Amino acid sequence: MPRQLVECVPNFSEGRDEGVVQSIVTAIGSAPDVLLLGWEMDRDHNRSVVTFAGEPPAVVEGAIRGVGRAAELIDISRHEGVHPRVGAADVIPFVPLTGSTIEQCIDAAHLAGQEIWNRFRVPVYFYESAAMMDGRRRLERVRRAGFDGLPPDVGDVAAHPSAGAAVVGARGFLIAYNINLTTADVAAAKVIARSIRESSGGFPFVKAIGLPLTSRNCAQVSINFTNFEQTPFDEIWTAVSREAARLRTGVASSQLIGFVPRRAYEQAPGFFERAENFDQSRILENRIAQLLK
Repeated sequence: MPRQLVECVPNFSEGRDEGVVQSIVTAIGSAPDVLLLGWEMDRDHNRSVVTFAGEPPAVVEGAIRGVGRAAELIDISRHEGVHPRVGAADVIPFVPLTGSTIEQCIDAAHLAGQEIWNRFRVPVYFYESAAMMDGRRRLERVRRAGFDGLPPDVGDVAAHPSAGAAVVGARGFLIAYNINLTTADVAAAKVIARSIRESSGGFPFVKAIGLPLTSRNCAQVSINFTNFEQTPFDEIWTAVSREAARLRTGVASSQLIGFVPRRAYEQAPGFFERAENFDQSRILENRIAQLLK
């Protein structure tokens, strides 16, 4: 791997128009020395996730270009989708990989945020380790209606009229994993999500929400694992399955969103191999090695 490798995993509020998403991906990839690892889109969430890596200056420029293209093509005021969002380029996290530090990612986030405002007049709120105030460390707090009533960290308006706001941060590795149920009853998914997430007394470092998936005629438990080293993946799968059975439903399928570090995969290979879209290229180090050949 190159020295000081940083990952960026921006989430964009478009998951139905492949042409728009491809244009954003192309803009990101146009930044010199960016390694474009992959991208995927979800029609029900109406959301796409792009993963890319490189040295910090390359990744910062790729992120800025992606935000600019999203601001040009996505009107958040007309957006419909089940996933929470505040902007066309909704959340832009920088993640340290081999040879880089969280401090470098904080610097990258702050530089990207300033340039997003300078170039596109999209206001920026910093979160997680890049937060400039304690109340904005948690993403869900930034996303609350009206934000927190305070001005953005960068910019002089709360939101751009069509592009909304960008939430830019620096954090450790996050694993996104969705579990689809055999029922379309979203209330069941919400009960299961509440039973496993940390904020409701469940597992530490687990965030989860229940969502409807119209395209699959089912309900989904959408999960974020924020500290894989402290996460008992197999126990969580068992807990979801047990609670689903109690609610007279079951697990239909699961998906991994983006990539997983090798150490996380080795910690619970069976958990990740249950995902219908998993293969060895979903292991982050494998994918980077493929691109650096």
